[in-house]
Amino acid sequence: MTFRSKVLMRAEELKVVLESLGKRPTKRLGQNFLLDERVIERQVGYAQLSPADTVLEIGPGLGNLTEVLLKTGARVVAVEQDPVFCQFLRKRFGDSVALTQADAVKAFLPQFNKVVSNLPYQISSPITFKLLETGFDIAVVMLQREFAERMIAKPGTHEYGRLSVGVYYRADCDIMLNVSRTAFWPQPKVDSCVVRLVPRRPPFVVKDERAFYDVTKAIFSHRRKKISNSIRMDPAVSAYVDENTSKKLDGLPFASKRAEELTPEMIGELTDALLELSLSSTSSGSKS
Repeated sequence: MTFRSKVLMRAEELKVVLESLGKRPTKRLGQNFLLDERVIERQVGYAQLSPADTVLEIGPGLGNLTEVLLKTGARVVAVEQDPVFCQFLRKRFGDSVALTQADAVKAFLPQFNKVVSNLPYQISSPITFKLLETGFDIAVVMLQREFAERMIAKPGTHEYGRLSVGVYYRADCDIMLNVSRTAFWPQPKVDSCVVRLVPRRPPFVVKDERAFYDVTKAIFSHRRKKISNSIRMDPAVSAYVDENTSKKLDGLPFASKRAEELTPEMIGELTDALLELSLSSTSSGSKS
């Protein structure tokens, strides 16, 4: 179901606030402001917040989402890169919000157990993986619709890729709400989705998670090539492929298939086989 705008702060009012700050929305920082109160309330509701929670908001902007988060009684910690917005937020919320001025991709994030954020589109991928590595109970994030669909894509589809595999390995992921571009000002060129992530134990075991991610990156960097050729040529897996190993890659599981044909479990099996082959090659080389 797609929601269209019920105005929380009219675009004209928003422009007045920005003008008073001497600001214009910055495309580079993904500064598109959500104006639909119904979407914000639904988004916050999906996180099931209580006073016992500490919720992280990345890129609060002028604080429309922040205000609704505070009403839940949860402790709000926020990371905002723009110094002018930080100054505005401190005046608006005072000590009610623990605010850090920083680039969330690069910065050390404050402690939290839940996430509710309207993420700038250009940092969606690095922030998603950073959050998954950090750990949390629930994350409810606004993302570009195409990106969200890639997160939940299944093998054999055009959208299925490295992102799909990485998210599946770490968390349950659901698209909760489709949001029209008309709910934002300035209006972006694409529609959005509210996505909920709930971390869980990986559904299968691999010998080396780093190797699993490296192999996933390698094979999806060459989607049209056979698996054996992708592994043979991609630098992401060069640490596991010496001259002797390279000659034996055609014997790996699924070697003749292409990346989009492999389920995450199959990629895990492929990775373990590559590691075993690499170890065997190293052992035989040291003996000679």
